[in-house]
Amino acid sequence: MKHLGRSLLIGCLLLGSTPLVLASNSLLIPASSRCNLDDLAAEALPQALADCQVLAEQGDSQAQFELADLLQEQARAEQDPERLQQALHWFEQASLQGHAEAQLRLGSMFYRGEGVPANRVQAYIVLKMASINGSDAAMDAADLVASQMTRSEHSTATQILGQIFRNYLLELRASEFAAPAEPTQP
Repeated sequence: MKHLGRSLLIGCLLLGSTPLVLASNSLLIPASSRCNLDDLAAEALPQALADCQVLAEQGDSQAQFELADLLQEQARAEQDPERLQQALHWFEQASLQGHAEAQLRLGSMFYRGEGVPANRVQAYIVLKMASINGSDAAMDAADLVASQMTRSEHSTATQILGQIFRNYLLELRASEFAAPAEPTQP
């Protein structure tokens, strides 16, 4: 299961798009909320943002999503491409950890070409991952993207998704045969 992020990265790199950073988490990871940047008083936002940044850098997928969400909102309001790239980075980080909402937002960015070149194949792949991780909206979005894909694009996306899931299943099998970890002594 440690290589799913790498499998997703390889699939996306095959498309020649913005590289995603590697992660070592399983396909299905629930998100927890420890960082919330919504509805804060203006004077509380800088400290909350700093705290959220620390959590995001430590790998907290919900903090990464919350940070990306705020950055994307600011980038849209201010027409700031640099801030949009920061949002894209944090959506990618959370996405690679199985955060369904981050995957939905990332897939939507690939579909619209927001901060990246528009890419229906990559959008479809990321949206399918989001739907597997529990996003009903992503399932609908993936269907919309699929309806606009050429036969060749759909074939490419299906092959990449197939490889991602084959790798995931191989990792599951390998973990079944791995020796259980020794309990730690108190």
